[in-house]
Amino acid sequence: MQQTVYKGLTAWKLENDVLCAAFLPGYACKMASLVHKKTGREFLFQSSDETLRVPEYGASFADYDSSGFDEVFPSIDACPYPDGAWKGLPIPDHGEVWALPWESVCAPNGLSIKAVVHSPVFPYIFSKNISLKGNEIIFEYRVENTATEEFKFIWTPHCLLNCSAATRILTPAQLTQVMTVEHSTKHLGPWGTLHNYPLTTDVRGLKMDLSATEPRSVCNCEKFYFTDKNTAGWCGIEHTDTHEKLIYTYDAEKVPYLGIWKTQGGYRGDYNIALEPCTGIYDDLYVANKIRRAAVIGPQSGYEWDFKMKVESI
Repeated sequence: MQQTVYKGLTAWKLENDVLCAAFLPGYACKMASLVHKKTGREFLFQSSDETLRVPEYGASFADYDSSGFDEVFPSIDACPYPDGAWKGLPIPDHGEVWALPWESVCAPNGLSIKAVVHSPVFPYIFSKNISLKGNEIIFEYRVENTATEEFKFIWTPHCLLNCSAATRILTPAQLTQVMTVEHSTKHLGPWGTLHNYPLTTDVRGLKMDLSATEPRSVCNCEKFYFTDKNTAGWCGIEHTDTHEKLIYTYDAEKVPYLGIWKTQGGYRGDYNIALEPCTGIYDDLYVANKIRRAAVIGPQSGYEWDFKMKVESI
């Protein structure tokens, strides 16, 4: 195990000849950095903050550093739990687990981490095993429902990625339509507006490539979901200037939906994108339950899935 300090917090490094990843055991065991050692490229967005503050339960995500990879569960937006024994109980902004203390241990060889967190409100135990193998970071997830009735949730990897005007989003060819869910977008219209993907016409009547990244100067935010399920189980980005790719692969049956977030200077001045494979839509668990698009764990059962991040280069 390689222990170091990252922005003022204890960090564990998973490192081999290809990749170096930093995880913060005291900050929900989030991945704070992912570096491709061949080129020195940092794939994860980094804020200008020199030190990180650890959030308390129920904190607003916007009040804290939003760099790196946070687990979002059991909802993305703050909302009431939709039904059953926990009907009406509040789920905080970006869920619970990003702002809870986790129990975690790093293997002595510095190539794997085991982490687990218990909800103080809802009947679940969320765990992940993280390992580094070659050019891949592998996350193995399990959520255990300890109750005698079913539990519903949305999970997504809130993994903010560095980008530039040379960054392109990679998706399977069969995904050809998206729906916008971001109220502050300047170009895609109000919530629910449908667009062809990747090429569309925006509200100004101008042609727009949704797979491209605009410069920070546009001062815009976009969030959209593909209207079809991503049955191929992959997505990614390519930095076309260096031909480096970051590809996500995952179980398409367990994680069937795909959202894209872009903040091109329009949110706190940040400049990043996020690919968000998710178990339910659209951001709000209450809404997802209404339209039968939430993941469900049976009574005293578990829900398991894998998520892999692979770095490729020419």
